[in-house]
Amino acid sequence: MIRIFFFLVIFFGLSCTKNTTTNPIPSIPFDVTIHLELPSYSSLQGVGGACYYDNCGAQGIVIYRKSMDEFVAFDRQSPASTVKCAFPLVMDKLNMLQLNDSCTGAKFSLYDGSIVSGSNFGLRQYQTSWNGSNLLRIYN
Repeated sequence: MIRIFFFLVIFFGLSCTKNTTTNPIPSIPFDVTIHLELPSYSSLQGVGGACYYDNCGAQGIVIYRKSMDEFVAFDRQSPASTVKCAFPLVMDKLNMLQLNDSCTGAKFSLYDGSIVSGSNFGLRQYQTSWNGSNLLRIYN
């Protein structure tokens, strides 16, 4: 009986350990504000819209509008490989809520950056702040 109890304590204790491995995508400091009324960002006018922004992060970022007042931004460098792919993540043509890695075949959710398949890490997410009108700040 004591052996079973000891086994269960060790088993559940080990299964509850957290993954302490850090995301392989480097954290590159930046702070940008984009003007949503510009034609380049017209897709972000409505819920479900997304666009790329290439001037920050490790390999540019992708921005997605989750709701009327919530935006998310993720780095376009795939965490699926230790070697940087020459091509950043791209939105799937048939499923816009999915980002594809053309080098490894990994897939990620644009909605929350989680892994769909082919990776041990989700996407590096950046902070967003919307002024309620036409300015969206993205930073880390």
